[in-house]
Amino acid sequence: MARRIEVAGRDGLRLVVREFSERAERPGDAPRPAVLMLHGLMGRATHWSGAARRLEDRFRVLGLDQRGHGLSEKPAAGPYDRDVFVDDLEAVIHRLDLAPVILIGHAMGALTAWQLAARRPDLVRALVICDMRASALGERAQREWEEWYASWPLPFGSPAAARRWFAEQDPRLERPSPTRGDYYAEMMVERADGWRPVFSRRQMLMAREGWIHDAHWDELGRVRCPTLVVRGVDGELGRAEAQEMVRVLARGRYADIPDAGHLAHLERPDAWQEVVDGFLAEVLREEPRDPAAPGEEDGAASAEGDSPDRPVREAGSAPEVPAPAGAHRSGRRAGTHGTRRGSGSGS
Repeated sequence: MARRIEVAGRDGLRLVVREFSERAERPGDAPRPAVLMLHGLMGRATHWSGAARRLEDRFRVLGLDQRGHGLSEKPAAGPYDRDVFVDDLEAVIHRLDLAPVILIGHAMGALTAWQLAARRPDLVRALVICDMRASALGERAQREWEEWYASWPLPFGSPAAARRWFAEQDPRLERPSPTRGDYYAEMMVERADGWRPVFSRRQMLMAREGWIHDAHWDELGRVRCPTLVVRGVDGELGRAEAQEMVRVLARGRYADIPDAGHLAHLERPDAWQEVVDGFLAEVLREEPRDPAAPGEEDGAASAEGDSPDRPVREAGSAPEVPAPAGAHRSGRRAGTHGTRRGSGSGS
């Protein structure tokens, strides 16, 4: 059974970490490398339970309920800006003595992870970015998300009713998705009038501001550790942008998961795990290097992938494609991309 750990984040905010690993260390065993998993917007650490079970024989696996989510504290007035999420993550790594840690992040959690890797390369051994864009989404995406949230028929009468609506009845769906139903039903808690999200709409809107208006190419370019960018083929991160992200990264790899969307790690867990396992095996074969020491891999490698740190491991076929029009490495980029129909997560 997973162990619950309470940790103080920035300004003493109470954060809850779930330690998934049940295997006790035996005398004489080398410490297992730490993996810390970060959920996306509206998610929670328990969404990583399946992936954690597949990793715990080789790693010490933990998941963080980020502020405003899951069992962690939810300050009504915030803050929920990007800096505070990164500060919280840094505090967790220090207080649990996890460094250098492998970070696996989905959507918003992936952004938090790469922002920390850019700020504190000494704390991060490797990074997995799951379906998160580096480009700004723009105001239109925020309006679409607000309209979608307003369409939820709250309160739900039961978790089963919530599961059914998100899996089958949400007008944004192109096809039924039991995985999506389970994902959102897990976010519901019982209130006096029925079942509602554990978070507030206002808190989620504040959290989204950090990638609605701001792009994060500059920070991505400062990440020096091995990094896997993995996306569901039908997810919110397009192939062109994903491969541009790999080109910007000093030591980037790319993988895609066919027949999967924004929740690829839940929709196609075996395929997702295959590419992540391959990447982590490469990471473990390497000696941890000094992140401050420049190497021949520093800077974005060529689009042809001729760097020795640039092998591409894919779960599906994905030939090289041109970079997205207008993609660049500035710290701020206007955009109008909305969430893909069928996912409705907005990261």
